[in-house]
Amino acid sequence: MQQSDDSGAPSFNPLVVLELISDTKEEAIAWLLSRIRTPQQAGGAGLLVEQLGPGVSAEHKDNPNLFLVGASWERLLSGAEDVGLFKEYSDGSMRGFTCTNKHNFKDFQGDGDGFLSMAECQYIIKHELETLRAKDETHVPGYSNAKLYPGKSIISVRRLLSKGILIQMFPLHHKEELKRLSFSWYKKFKLSLQPLDEIRHYYGEGQALYFGFLEYFTFALVPMALFGVPYYMFDWEDYDKYVAFAVFNVVWCTIILELWKRSSATLAYHWGTLSRKKAFEEPRPGFHGVLGYNPVTDREEPLYPNAKRQLRIYLVSLPFVLLCLYLSLYVMMIYFQMEGWALSVHDQDPSFWTGVLLYIPSIIYAVVIEVMNLVYRYAAEFLTEWENHRLESSYQNHLVLKVLVFNFFNCFASLFYIAFVMQDMVLLSQSLATLLITSQILNQFMEAFLPYWLQRRRNKKMIRKVQKKRTPGDKELPLAEQVRLEADMSTYLGTFDDYLELFLLFGYVSLFSCVYPLAAVLVVLNNVTEVYSDAFKMCHVFKRPFADPAANIGVWQLAFETMSVIAVVTNCALIGMSPQVKAYFPESETQLILWTVAIEHGLLAFKFILTFLIPDVPKHIQIKLARLEFESLEALKKKRKVKEILEV
Repeated sequence: MQQSDDSGAPSFNPLVVLELISDTKEEAIAWLLSRIRTPQQAGGAGLLVEQLGPGVSAEHKDNPNLFLVGASWERLLSGAEDVGLFKEYSDGSMRGFTCTNKHNFKDFQGDGDGFLSMAECQYIIKHELETLRAKDETHVPGYSNAKLYPGKSIISVRRLLSKGILIQMFPLHHKEELKRLSFSWYKKFKLSLQPLDEIRHYYGEGQALYFGFLEYFTFALVPMALFGVPYYMFDWEDYDKYVAFAVFNVVWCTIILELWKRSSATLAYHWGTLSRKKAFEEPRPGFHGVLGYNPVTDREEPLYPNAKRQLRIYLVSLPFVLLCLYLSLYVMMIYFQMEGWALSVHDQDPSFWTGVLLYIPSIIYAVVIEVMNLVYRYAAEFLTEWENHRLESSYQNHLVLKVLVFNFFNCFASLFYIAFVMQDMVLLSQSLATLLITSQILNQFMEAFLPYWLQRRRNKKMIRKVQKKRTPGDKELPLAEQVRLEADMSTYLGTFDDYLELFLLFGYVSLFSCVYPLAAVLVVLNNVTEVYSDAFKMCHVFKRPFADPAANIGVWQLAFETMSVIAVVTNCALIGMSPQVKAYFPESETQLILWTVAIEHGLLAFKFILTFLIPDVPKHIQIKLARLEFESLEALKKKRKVKEILEV
């Protein structure tokens, strides 16, 4: 962490940056800083906060309202108890941290310095700032439109952003730790596992689980890729010989997700998030309504009728989603018309250029799909915000559902149409290959190269300013310039888009790769480059995100499992359509359909039985969790007995 120096820098380790607008009213700043510094016992956050000094040159008119927030070590330890942080106990189990029992935790030595990672410290400060509540204030001083009421969060990032007071709040990078992580993560090409523990230590469990899933998905694709290469080489000219690969698809997509849940649970247990109690969800910062009393918390807060929210969902959001699906279908039919035109041109005068022309409609369609997905994403976020969900989890679930439904339909509708209406396996394999390759190229450009190029342009001006003031002997970037440089970096918007990309790739592989066996190979290559591009952008393109103490990949697990069920049905239908299987039912198509449906139901039943047979949590971890629960109950019994004896 950054240490203080003799030039008036902070006398604490700066962890989080608050940036207010440059013309924030003095009374608002004084009130906010006072509430942050006031001890917890008096209703404040009990944190340390100091204003950042001027930049390299006052003439550049840098924003003066940049504030560094930190905390004393004792405050961080009490905050770790407040957020329910789990750490390794002396007996090797994972237990909730308590200050009274701190010396019994494995890595707590001396005064405990180094016991908490920087990511954990930053998460604690974020939690303490966001749970800092108003007392009897009716509004932010100097801003009558920024309404407050007793118990309302003061530093509500979204609300203060909308009121034009707060620009951003972000955690600082630690230069030495980042340098070490970069070297072990992506600066040298190596065929080895990712440093998940180091990623978790620096970025938190949510990020580490994403990279863990990306790594697991890549390794899970290797058997399919190895099976697909010879299959492609020997059977590529005969598009109907895909039964064996379709059967392999069904088994593969059923097993890998069950095994991932076990792997995820093991990681979460060792990181202390598996048994961590979920905190009571407070209202979202963007939630609004008429003030009333919550019967659960007995606090005054906005109340919004659920019936009104349901009306918004079913009378506005649902019709909008259906309209977008119709537009997607309309664009798909235009694509097929272009495809037919290209085929007619090629058939009339076959040549190299007309052969190239055959791929143009698919490429254009793939680009249009990506653009439509992007535009729809903004519309879905606006609609979900307008629905006014009280809890963040409800907001995320509705947003994910909207985005997944449209993206699934937009990306796969044409493939389903070609497979089951046109029944053209040659066109299906060609369309799948074009969509897959084009989407991968566009994603790599949008996710890595474009942000990196934009960031380099933004950084050039700041770096030139810094170099003018630095002497040849200076190796470290001054703290003030590091903060201003990071403040100008792009904001990382979370793992939503990363998981969405993997979800679509999983769909391409599990649904139709039997007709294009190289799909798994292409996805493996994409994932390898994805690891390096994602690692690079996390370290050098985006601001450091706050840690997310996740125990699993959340709603995305259900999304992938739903895709695997659809994959079973799709592959069984493709098997039923294959000439090899049709040959067994030369006279009765009805019998063929009945057998196909029966086998598909049997495989789905096998899939759900497998879900029950394979425990989500490994047995040894279940035993440890049960033992910890038993000890907690025994300790509670002893505490009650002592209390009863004292009362007598």
